[in-house]
Amino acid sequence: MDCDSMQMAITEEHQLSERKESGRRGRKPGRKTSSEKVDVKAKLERSRQSARECRARKKLRYQYLEELVADREKAVIALRAELERFMQCDRRIEEMISPNDIDQLLKDIGIIKQEIFA
Repeated sequence: MDCDSMQMAITEEHQLSERKESGRRGRKPGRKTSSEKVDVKAKLERSRQSARECRARKKLRYQYLEELVADREKAVIALRAELERFMQCDRRIEEMISPNDIDQLLKDIGIIKQEIFA
């Protein structure tokens, strides 16, 4: 029995050493240390801050685009008013001047050049 008990002890030691080598090392799943809890809280706070900054940038971008659209709309209105003034001016000129007078007016202005015959 002495040999048998020695052999069993050696076998048990061998099995224990194998279990230690093959066992998992490190932290156990589901258990968080206090520093990891702090890290998670800090990460959440950074995420919230990033989201706030993103919303602020988005708001500024939309304000800029709305101002740009408003400026363009004002420019369109001004150009339409100018076009209407030119059209009214053109109508008044057509009513007052005959076609021959228009040609003479254009020649005087220099839009139509007189042909010089030699």
